Amino acid sequence: MKRLTLLALPAGLLLAAGAQAQSSVTLYGIADAGIAYVHNAQGANGQNQSSLVKFSSGNVSGSRWGLKGTEDLGGGLAAVFQIENGYNLGTGTLGQGSREFGRKSVVGLSSSTLGTVTLGRQYDPIVDLVQGLTEDNYFGGTFASPGDLDNYDNSLRVSNSIKYVSPLFAGFQVEALYGVGGVAGASGNGQTYSFGAAYANGPLSLGAGYFYANGGNTTTGNVRTWTSSSDTLFNTVINSGFASAKSIQIVRVGGQYVIGAATVGLAYSNTQYATDAFSAYHSTAKFNNGSVFFNYQITPALRTGVGYNYTSLTGPSSAHYNQVNLGADYALSKRTDLYALAGYQKASGNTLNASGKVVSAQASIGSFGVNSGTSSQELAVVGIRHKF
Repeated sequence: MKRLTLLALPAGLLLAAGAQAQSSVTLYGIADAGIAYVHNAQGANGQNQSSLVKFSSGNVSGSRWGLKGTEDLGGGLAAVFQIENGYNLGTGTLGQGSREFGRKSVVGLSSSTLGTVTLGRQYDPIVDLVQGLTEDNYFGGTFASPGDLDNYDNSLRVSNSIKYVSPLFAGFQVEALYGVGGVAGASGNGQTYSFGAAYANGPLSLGAGYFYANGGNTTTGNVRTWTSSSDTLFNTVINSGFASAKSIQIVRVGGQYVIGAATVGLAYSNTQYATDAFSAYHSTAKFNNGSVFFNYQITPALRTGVGYNYTSLTGPSSAHYNQVNLGADYALSKRTDLYALAGYQKASGNTLNASGKVVSAQASIGSFGVNSGTSSQELAVVGIRHKF
């Protein structure tokens, strides 16, 4: 990382700030890109392709650059800010819906004894406290739940939000977030709220959280169009049939244990897409997801991992998804590494398509975002990641 200390201030301001305030800004980022091969990828015309070879950005970590800074206000209190831009390394285009700082943009106050409060566009407590305990933390979104239906790979952020993060107390930490709906006379429309807790003690780490987002009451043809302080998750064939949901509700728990060079982890989530009169389907869609992973640090430079993910859908239809992933990462230095990822997914049963029609379930590995058009899919990616 490159640290830029703010020294170019007028002399009068420097004298006034003097011994009581220190300010700094850090420029940081990640450039992650590779080549992916997908067997069973659906073409633009809806027809199946036997294979797809594509340039792929952000495979292990989303490509990004950002600025973060702090100003010491004295007495253990500091002003903090962070703005973070996501981008596609292959095309140079903006990520997160073409937002300039779509990954994160916050400002707030941090106290060494009371915790930190930030306002802006940011991650919810489940992402902060549970995601790091899953295989996503090591090998990225190809290991995520099918279609990232439970935000395993942080596909959504919360705009117009306020978040509190507590200090660490004997290994415990808690967080809470509220996203403002901003609708006059109807404060619940578009609101988001979330809370979570985590505990770490030696080799054991545990986390749990709850997330709720209301989809708002904006409609097209009497069918809801998602307008919430939270982004949506309805991005692939796994759950696009539920895009008119009244709300998203997620409960997630996870844990990992380190045994020498090995790390084993377990996670579970229950995700519900509720309905009302503006939904194109008529009963709550419930996804239950369980995952397990095992990593082994073969050498200080080489890490390998394997993961299994099972998902079931009940409600307006019934479907099952089984997914297996492999990963390897080799560090060339502290900032540069090479990686190889592979995945296989098998779907069975029925789900809803974007028109609300019952169709055969289709595969889509993790959060990679390629629809298969059929019940199975295979994926392989090789790439390089550089952190600065």
